[in-house]
Amino acid sequence: MGKTIQEIQIGDQASVAKTITETDVYLFAGISGDFNPMHCNEEYAKVTPFKTRIAHGALAMSLMAPVLGQKLPGLGTIAVETSSRFLAPVFFGDTIKCVGEVIGKDEEKNLVYMKFTWTNQNNTVIATGTAIAMPPLEKFRDRIKDL
Repeated sequence: MGKTIQEIQIGDQASVAKTITETDVYLFAGISGDFNPMHCNEEYAKVTPFKTRIAHGALAMSLMAPVLGQKLPGLGTIAVETSSRFLAPVFFGDTIKCVGEVIGKDEEKNLVYMKFTWTNQNNTVIATGTAIAMPPLEKFRDRIKDL
């Protein structure tokens, strides 16, 4: 069950990790419509500064969704606002860890403020970001557990 605003504490953290595969990149290209050759054409990518294909930045950023929607606050959460800044490329085969931490909350408005950090398997920070989320209300949380 998702945590209510009253259960969430400043400093609470949650994370997810995923190894980004070629299949992930092509599926994301299909969903997003972004078939930039940086992601989909190895011959093109060889002559770029990265010398190989890279994953979509938004693919790595999408790891924020399971943190918010499944872990913290969790089920029943509504993302209100997100932002991110790309700092390093994500290569096929990289394992990306996304960590979210509660940095503030507004109980009157039922809003949680979080900062996010994405790192690869070498602990290189590949992105940072923030989110504002609306955790589930107690009266709706009981309905979720019955689903």
